[in-house]
Amino acid sequence: MGPAISVSTKSFLLRPQTTVREREKFVEYTQSWLRPAEMEPRARFNVWSTDSPAPSGSIPAQVAAKAMAAWRPDLAHDYDRALLTAYFTDNRTISDRGVLADVASGCGADRSGFVSFLEANQQIITRQVLDEHNEAVEQGITAVPTVVIEGVLPVQGVQEVDLYEHWIRRIIERRQHG
Repeated sequence: MGPAISVSTKSFLLRPQTTVREREKFVEYTQSWLRPAEMEPRARFNVWSTDSPAPSGSIPAQVAAKAMAAWRPDLAHDYDRALLTAYFTDNRTISDRGVLADVASGCGADRSGFVSFLEANQQIITRQVLDEHNEAVEQGITAVPTVVIEGVLPVQGVQEVDLYEHWIRRIIERRQHG
């Protein structure tokens, strides 16, 4: 569908509070990743199997992603994808600043430059992340992923790709006819 649609991302925090999660319960939770893995063969999800601790919350990775978008917009998409891979495939602790910096470096960013930018802009970007999260909550969004189509149609939770394509085709047709 390419240029017929535009996509923007906003922050939503599944875990807005910093918590230490019991490993056994977290590993059990990651079993739920197998459902989206079955629905989309190109998506790679692995049940947590490393010695890395569970992330302590959602804010650090969200802030890091927005920092990369502000500092190196040319790497923002690659960084977003690499964070997803680090978490869902490689089972890395993406709430850890060192992991976030390593992922940035793996995308071609200067590691120390990224850390410096992140530290200098931490408060401002954290406020932006929290504002976006609160806006989503006010709109009734409760799940990740949630796709809001045309600003009014929220599709929450993992869905078949065909469903998204169906809704997008209908919107394109509606635009063309009227």
